Amino acid sequence: MNLVDVIIPTYKPDNRFLTSIKRLLAQSVKPGKIIIINTDKSIWDKSGIEENIRELFYGSEVNLYIEHILKSDFDHGATRNLGVSKSDAKYFICMTQDAVCFDKETVKYLLRGMDNSIKLAYARQVPDKRANKIEKFTREFNYPIESMIKSFNERQTLGIKTYFASNVCAAYERETFDALGGFDTGEILNEDMLFAYKLIEHGYFIKYEAWAKVIHSHNYSGITQFKRNFDIGVSQASNPKIFKNIKSESEGKKLVLKTLKYLLATHSYISIIRLIYISGCKYIGFFMGRNFKKLPKGMVRAFSMNKGFWR
Repeated sequence: MNLVDVIIPTYKPDNRFLTSIKRLLAQSVKPGKIIIINTDKSIWDKSGIEENIRELFYGSEVNLYIEHILKSDFDHGATRNLGVSKSDAKYFICMTQDAVCFDKETVKYLLRGMDNSIKLAYARQVPDKRANKIEKFTREFNYPIESMIKSFNERQTLGIKTYFASNVCAAYERETFDALGGFDTGEILNEDMLFAYKLIEHGYFIKYEAWAKVIHSHNYSGITQFKRNFDIGVSQASNPKIFKNIKSESEGKKLVLKTLKYLLATHSYISIIRLIYISGCKYIGFFMGRNFKKLPKGMVRAFSMNKGFWR
């Protein structure tokens, strides 16, 4: 049995994904297997990426597994569960294709905090060098330099952040994962947060491991932020048991105010205009998503980032 495997869903993987694989193969604690669940084999074949990937694995003790699924079959939870089913390791790490290990110790640091109570550890996301000022500050706000252990007892102080655990890069203990039913399926997104909720509610702990770092950031446009936050709103409206009494708006306001303060202090006045625009797009998208049941179906699909979800 391997100690740890890595599971990565892919869609139109590019050179950044190859860099991610290279960094994973260079880890001080190497995964036994890297499992790729790719959406749409036709695009994969046209890109010729498989030859480049297999070349990276040549001579490596790390095994490679690739499985292709139809675009119509993609589901954030089910696709990852499929990847987990191909692993027999004690732990597994879920990553996204655009996350790149910061150094050779990412896997080691993720696993070092796992014990009888901690069943999930997620990594710190540091911004890419191309990230704009707002995105850099957002990453620092959501992924601070101090590690943290979260449990049911933190609900009153942390609010919705109690359940925050991004599987952009996160390690899970397999036995408990299976016992709790894995990732929820049929969700538009937030499968990582919904599983974190199950862990917390069953008395387990989650660790934010700041020493485990991946490079990951996005310079999203206002329209993209609107669509992403629309889907977040849909997710919350679809899971009232979790989100009814725990509001995320206050956390969003705190981020906006702290970002504004930072931009003023650094005299980044053009970025302040962008912050107002982006924040407006986020809030409107989230508000519309929370009320998606009142909207025409065509509008819902147009507003969503994950249009395939509405088939």
